[in-house]
Amino acid sequence: MADVLIVGAGPVGLMLACELRLAGARPIVLEKRSEPSDLPKANGLVGQIVELLDHRGLLERFSEGSPYAGRAPGFPFGEVPLRFDGIADIPLRLLLIQQPELERRLAERARELGVEIRRGCEVRALAQDGEGVTLSTSAGELRAAYAVGCDGAGSLVREQAGIAFPGTTDEEGLLLGHFTAGPEAFAAMEATGLHPGWNRRPHGRVLVTSLRDGAIIAAVREGRACQDGPVSLADFQAAVRRVLGRELPLGEPIWLSGTSSQARLAERHRSGRVFLAGDAAHLFPAGGSALNAGMTDAVNLAWKLAGRLRGRVSEEVLDTYESERREFARRTLLQARAQAAIDRAEGETGEALRALLAEVFAFEGPARHLATLLHDAGVRYPSGEGAHPLAGRFVPDLALHGGRRVAELMREARPVLLDLGGGAALDDDWVRVVRASCDDPPADTLLIRPDGYVAWAGADGVEAAAEHWFGRAGTRAESVV
Repeated sequence: MADVLIVGAGPVGLMLACELRLAGARPIVLEKRSEPSDLPKANGLVGQIVELLDHRGLLERFSEGSPYAGRAPGFPFGEVPLRFDGIADIPLRLLLIQQPELERRLAERARELGVEIRRGCEVRALAQDGEGVTLSTSAGELRAAYAVGCDGAGSLVREQAGIAFPGTTDEEGLLLGHFTAGPEAFAAMEATGLHPGWNRRPHGRVLVTSLRDGAIIAAVREGRACQDGPVSLADFQAAVRRVLGRELPLGEPIWLSGTSSQARLAERHRSGRVFLAGDAAHLFPAGGSALNAGMTDAVNLAWKLAGRLRGRVSEEVLDTYESERREFARRTLLQARAQAAIDRAEGETGEALRALLAEVFAFEGPARHLATLLHDAGVRYPSGEGAHPLAGRFVPDLALHGGRRVAELMREARPVLLDLGGGAALDDDWVRVVRASCDDPPADTLLIRPDGYVAWAGADGVEAAAEHWFGRAGTRAESVV
């Protein structure tokens, strides 16, 4: 019935489904909720995933109605602001879009590509053998060659696959609320001495920020754990009173939820024919990194899994999903834990730490380095001894002569051999060969993976690299821009 069963119709599962379909595979997405969630768990995308949406020709579409899409003018690192004014070529990109809208647009794109999304279908058990994976669901048994758990922090897929999820749970709870508040809420905020951003008090912190629809988001952190899931208005207001010593007139709640931050990394991203992506594979305590890591997991995995299904990609290449993405997650977890530590530091010691870091972050070097960490974890994938510095890095969006960009060559999620004057020759029915020119080319030939990473740079050795990553030769497919 399907090549791949994807458990979870959040942004990661839907992105994976779109990428698999572009690569010629047949996924089915299974989601236990009967309707899409309206909880804005995230308010935007930060990092490399914004570039990948550009690669797929989706950025303009997903940016419609967004208050901001582009290079970040600044970003908080913990509670210490990073400012990028006057610093050229900062990689960090932002797209402000609430998660329900992001999921709606991804689901719309998936349906356009012919992806089947089965809502109200709860997975209850998983079994695998040498030929495939069987999922027992509320609607009966389903079988496919592979299964991917995109089912969040409490992943049943991860549990059934026997993959441990070590890490820590923060004792500090976080309550979040979306309210239909009016001007009186902000008047009360000013009367209480609150300011935009987190406001520290002896018993915790409170944030209140406005949204474009006139509503507000309020958040409370305090030194007590809380359960994941919905909370009552009474519980939320009680937390506000404990921290501020008074209530805020927040208006009627649209939704309320609670959580305790976790820092976890799955011991494996793969068990036989079962894979993990997104929150099922890693949880970060701070920093807005979860969607960037999870959705780029999906883009990394999809072309390798589809290539394996077609007999083009070896098990060795499929194994690089785990090695590459665990390192990406490990580096992301490193900076997220650092942000959480900066946030948790209290009293005069915490104030001194944040004040000194603000001075350090004002210098271009530290600001640029942290922007890179937030963007793509600063990871370079292994590329072999003596490889060009670009190999293993995300391809730069070169402006090609004729008015096109490299991003425009990546719409079909196919490998691209970009010949910038090296005279490279490659016969293959999967790899698209493009001859082009640009000012100051970084290499005469770039072999670009479907996930945007440079597999090889330079004419010498490109055939061997293409054979390693993309398999057998076929019929030449060439275009000129």
